[in-house]
Amino acid sequence: MTDVCSELRVIDLSSGPAAGIATMILADYGADVLKIERPGGDPLRRLPASPMWLRGKRSAELDLKTADGRECLHELARSADIVVASYRPGAAQPLGADYETLAALNPGLVYCSLTGWGPHGPYAHYPPYEGLVAAKSGRMLSFAGQPRREGPAYAAVQVGTHSAAQAAVSGVLAALLARDRDGLGQLVETSLLQGMFPYDLFGLVREQLTRRYPHQFEGDPFAAHSLMPMLQYQPVMAADGRWIQLANLLEHHFHACMVQLGITDIYGDPRFEGVPGRLGDEAREELRNRMLQELQTHDIDEWMERFRADGQIASEPVQSTQDGLWHRDAEPNGEVGSHDHPRLGPIRQLGRLARLGETPSGIAGPAPEVGQHTDELRSQPWEPRPAAVAGTAGWGADQPPLEGITIVEFATIIAAPLGTAFLADLGARVIKVEPPAGDPYRGMGAGLGAWIGSSKTTAGKESICLDLRRSEGQQIAHRFLRQADMVLHNFRPGVPERLGIGYEQVRALRPDIVYVEAGGYGRLGPSAHRPAAHPIPGAAMGGQLYQSGAAVPPERAETLEERREVSRWLARANEANPDPNTGSVVMSAALLGLYARSRTGEGQHVNVSMMGANAYANADDYLHYEGKQPRPVVDAELYGIHALYRLYPASSGWVFLAVVTDAEWDAFCDASGQEAWRADPRFATRDARREHDRELCEAVAQLLAARDAAEWERLLT
Repeated sequence: MTDVCSELRVIDLSSGPAAGIATMILADYGADVLKIERPGGDPLRRLPASPMWLRGKRSAELDLKTADGRECLHELARSADIVVASYRPGAAQPLGADYETLAALNPGLVYCSLTGWGPHGPYAHYPPYEGLVAAKSGRMLSFAGQPRREGPAYAAVQVGTHSAAQAAVSGVLAALLARDRDGLGQLVETSLLQGMFPYDLFGLVREQLTRRYPHQFEGDPFAAHSLMPMLQYQPVMAADGRWIQLANLLEHHFHACMVQLGITDIYGDPRFEGVPGRLGDEAREELRNRMLQELQTHDIDEWMERFRADGQIASEPVQSTQDGLWHRDAEPNGEVGSHDHPRLGPIRQLGRLARLGETPSGIAGPAPEVGQHTDELRSQPWEPRPAAVAGTAGWGADQPPLEGITIVEFATIIAAPLGTAFLADLGARVIKVEPPAGDPYRGMGAGLGAWIGSSKTTAGKESICLDLRRSEGQQIAHRFLRQADMVLHNFRPGVPERLGIGYEQVRALRPDIVYVEAGGYGRLGPSAHRPAAHPIPGAAMGGQLYQSGAAVPPERAETLEERREVSRWLARANEANPDPNTGSVVMSAALLGLYARSRTGEGQHVNVSMMGANAYANADDYLHYEGKQPRPVVDAELYGIHALYRLYPASSGWVFLAVVTDAEWDAFCDASGQEAWRADPRFATRDARREHDRELCEAVAQLLAARDAAEWERLLT
């Protein structure tokens, strides 16, 4: 088979990583991506990760402020299938690059607009910076309690960028499927703001219900952010000072961990009856302390060797994203790749988003230099795209793009079920097959809190409980599978075959099935059969360590109380990221499989892993080349990365200040009445401001403390 997107032509009018990653993915799967750059190039080429998200594309410099530039763009647009743009609202129209103009030239065009805040509303023209969106949307407040201080904490991992990139890929592929049916292209819109909401699994709902029914949330372990982590998800320090993230959510995995730690006497002690989930406070903390103390008996390498050999213990070292580039499972699963850049030399970087068994993909080639293909694209004859032909549903059918697609889901907890919930939002019929006791996620928490999270992962679905260990349950499942377009599961290798839903078993029932496997590690590496849960990829791919900031983990945590505090801090740093990071990629991978089937008529086995998905969520640092700038360091108290991209307390409330460009610095000085700062040699240039960052931070803190946050927002925006 050819690549999934080999017949597609994409015009990339975007700037920066969010849309850049989306078009990179399309290029990886075979699309011809033409990056149209302003004279001088995309200004965000300065970012260290740009050689990755520019890869596999052709670059042309066009000045769309001129008639000649617009004419060239319009000629390209007539031949294109997709346009991806990141203009702020209203900025594309004067350049002749807006949806209405280009769709009039090519009615079959799918136009994806990826903005910071969406096309309408009071914040539409705010700068499209991840930090601003995270602050305004409540994400930074969700990390309150991680540092032992009042107020929000800086959200370090760029999850809005990640989720918006996946939404753009998924939206484009869904629109192409709709075009096959209805004959027309359409406008697809997403934003960094929209990208924040997969990570709010229960915050908005819990906030509303807690105010109405406070007693119903008493005893809910997820209701208080500053509490110690549950025992199953505890980070622990080995004898050499390095940390291991445990994630033994299921009871049999937790018991296997206790055996390896030598803590088995608890099973004869009535105080620990019901371990791990039904313990009193005193017994729970006693067991926690024993776990923290027992890990001090061996170095991390010995513990990890034991855990891997056991095969039933979910655990990974807490490490940086750069370390994650060399994870033992990344290369075998194609989740990391390398190529030689003509100027930068060898680059180790993100590999394919998902492994498609029949339509393989890979890194298409290095990033182009600015305007490298301008003459080639100007001289190349461009055949207009064939006129749209009405599909079987008729012109302008007002149907969701995945109307008529049936998905059978055999998945539990968050990551994979969240991905299918997104597909249900796009119109698919999702039948969730649960064990007789239901998805375990339905019972996590206490009182009303026990169902809040699962209300998001089950939204838009139908549910049936089947015991797949019995032939009767398998027979009922097979009835669904004969009518399905897609199967999705998150079992470890070998389990689906025992339950009668392995790939070959399902393909015998439905030969063109799109079979999506969303596992922890992928099928091809040494960890394929190991368990994994939510915190594991956060630890292994660097997100947990980055969110922890400069002070954690310390060089050494000598006392038990110090280890308890670091454990708490690391656990909080890892929440609300890894599972939703994966859910967004599950959506994209599923749609790649469906789109491939629409082109070839054949299904295939699609593999995506939590490790690979979380590598994509850390795409700003998941690459290495000689001379690459390191990831910015988040300060020890989690305010931000420097004086002008940082949280500050105001006289009332909090301000997130994002002053990125020299023009914004000048405007900030003028608006705040600090014109003298512009001439101050400590602050006059970007390099000087970085050199004197602490002094600037103190000056800005004193300034912003003089007014309330709402007043600063009105004044500065």
